[in-house]
Amino acid sequence: MTTTQPSFSVEGKTAVVTGASYGLGTTFAQGLAAAGADVVAAARSKDKLDEVVSAITDAGGSAIAHPCDVADSASVEALVAAACDRFGRIDVIVNNAGQSADAGMMPERVPDELFTQTVQVNLMGTFWCCREVAKRMIADGRGGSIVNIASVAGLNGQQNFPPAYQASKAAVINLTRNLACSWADRGIRVNCIAPGWFPSEMTAPWFAAPQFLARFRDTAPMGRVGDPDELLGPLLFLASDASSFVTGQVLVVDGGLSASAGAPPYTDELFAIQAAAVPTYGERIQPHS
Repeated sequence: MTTTQPSFSVEGKTAVVTGASYGLGTTFAQGLAAAGADVVAAARSKDKLDEVVSAITDAGGSAIAHPCDVADSASVEALVAAACDRFGRIDVIVNNAGQSADAGMMPERVPDELFTQTVQVNLMGTFWCCREVAKRMIADGRGGSIVNIASVAGLNGQQNFPPAYQASKAAVINLTRNLACSWADRGIRVNCIAPGWFPSEMTAPWFAAPQFLARFRDTAPMGRVGDPDELLGPLLFLASDASSFVTGQVLVVDGGLSASAGAPPYTDELFAIQAAAVPTYGERIQPHS
């Protein structure tokens, strides 16, 4: 009997996770370790990284901490070298580090330094991590999996949304496609996860506003924000051999938000209004209740 479970395994693989000291990065590092990977947790804050690694090892997982600023290409080179020195190779990298330095600003008020800072981390940092890991994967001859973390914000435009963040995440999506095509013949798969709204330090200001959550419930098809653990299934799929014939793809995990384009659902009230305006409408399409 054919079984699919082994193909989803990351047992014995070495996985680097950037931005691992908080939020979704911590979830990714802990999830990969729980699934059997040797994790290299990277971020700027050594103290927070040590806490994440301690939690992983206390739970029986394998992980080390390595401070890294992805906005500095030399720091990225040192991270990749340290991971290979410790574990011999890198099988997976999750490029999660990101920021939104221009949050809360209208485009015409964003200063050069904040726009540049966001692009430097979100786009340049992702590229540098991809490049340095790919060099090692090519030299090793074993290939591997690169998983870039973008955002649904990179799929379209949105009024009053941080412009540098949105532009950089869109660039990460197309960078993913470019690198996937360039490295496919070397056995390196490059894919992208585009999360919707999940609780994290970055999204906390939005989640603190009751009107935001109310509007989200009204417009998102699943009517809620995501649980960070709901990203682990997609991550393990892309990190493992289960996705061995998948590259250059964007896996959107947003509860249907992008599918609906943010349009509100057709409530019974809307059905009634349209049925009154078009008598045959109510005969063709009935309300859910």
